[in-house]
Amino acid sequence: MPAPFTMTPIPDASFASRRPWLLVIVLVSYAMIVIDNSIVITALPTLRAHLGFTAAGLSWVQNAYALSFGGLMLLGARAGDLLGRRRVFVIGLALFSVASLAIGLAESPAWLIASRALQGVGAAILSPATLALLSTGYPEGPQRVRVLGWYGAVGGITASLGLVLGGLLADFVSWRAGFFINVPIGAMLIWGARRVVAETPRQPGRFDLAGAFLSTAGMVSLVYGLVHAAEESWWHRGTAIPLAAGVALLMLFLWVEQRAPQPILPLRLLLSAERSGANAARLLFVGGSMGFFFHVTQYLQGVLGMRPSWAGAAFFPSMLANFLGALWAPRLARRFGHRRVLAAAMATSLVGMCALGTLHAGSTYWASMAAPMLLVGAGMGASLAMLTVSGVAGVAPADAGSASGLVGVAHQIGGALGLAILVVVFAWGAGPTASAAHAEQAHRIGQALGGAAALLAIAWLLVLVWVIRKKPSVPGDLPTKA
Repeated sequence: MPAPFTMTPIPDASFASRRPWLLVIVLVSYAMIVIDNSIVITALPTLRAHLGFTAAGLSWVQNAYALSFGGLMLLGARAGDLLGRRRVFVIGLALFSVASLAIGLAESPAWLIASRALQGVGAAILSPATLALLSTGYPEGPQRVRVLGWYGAVGGITASLGLVLGGLLADFVSWRAGFFINVPIGAMLIWGARRVVAETPRQPGRFDLAGAFLSTAGMVSLVYGLVHAAEESWWHRGTAIPLAAGVALLMLFLWVEQRAPQPILPLRLLLSAERSGANAARLLFVGGSMGFFFHVTQYLQGVLGMRPSWAGAAFFPSMLANFLGALWAPRLARRFGHRRVLAAAMATSLVGMCALGTLHAGSTYWASMAAPMLLVGAGMGASLAMLTVSGVAGVAPADAGSASGLVGVAHQIGGALGLAILVVVFAWGAGPTASAAHAEQAHRIGQALGGAAALLAIAWLLVLVWVIRKKPSVPGDLPTKA
């Protein structure tokens, strides 16, 4: 079975002279995806006020994007193999840009959520193509390692800038501006890609449409049921029916994948305890991290009264620590061992999140939040880098693409599922101290961040049991006692 991310060399010999432009086009495209996802974080309170979102409904601004992105990512990667990566790259750019325009024009919550879902489809098509084009455009060796390093650095830098830029735009221009700017940028990238990027040959094969539909529909049903539980009871039909349907659809998905000739998820990838443990831990860890961004930005603006621009700036030290953690993690792993660094990094984020879980109406940024946010950020960057290594450890070359795609799916779906769970925790957060709206919001956010700490704790335990204690499969790692 051809792997979704199979790398086919580009046959055009003259392409070498155009590689610098390829690099620019791919990196700007990837930056657009990353910055667009983080730019909305600091604009969430403004979005809620302008469009009339409920507290639970606001989570769909992130979840609609993450579910369509994660649910269709493997299918998007497969499309690049079957249809040609430049063609798929251009289609993804066009869809992402059109969806960005629709988001900027949104006049209701339903309009914005539908547009965010469409934008996630564009990202699912575009994101695998960006990495694949770099891998096919640069020969294996130091040159490819260098450009892939730049690719990772762009992700970390633009995620940090997106939080700050989102606050500045929401404060001084409009939350819509961050989406409108994608339209001219996307148009220029499409023009450049058609002139500079060489097409890759098509490969024979078929799409696993049934698997893509069942997996995406199952996760959407689960998340919808969880978010509805935050507004109604667990026994309400709007909660129970979607939850039951989600479980049934995901079970049917596994049954279909077992029999599909070319599945989007080869089930043999789930047989490795280390890889499955790393991906399960990633799902929970990203879920807790998404709760960190979602609820802390509302605490900064709704409780501390910060303007959106200052709230974005308040995140910058944490995101800088995130970037440095990801940058230093490989060096630390070479010295101390991959698994020791992974366990220490996850514990660092856990300590920071536990401290944030104690927030109350009297907490201040410098006394109660700055240091814990730094810990969360530093541990987050290193943890995700190390979990990625474990997520593809020991995989057969034929399954390398599918294993990499599974890591991306766990990341996106984990964010949506974790945020849905934490929205439920937020809804249950009213306590005896909540005598005023201000104090009640602080109490609920503190409890939601405590729930995020619980997700991180479970992820850490999974790593200790299923990754740390297993036979090492990462070169140079130190064995640990069983």
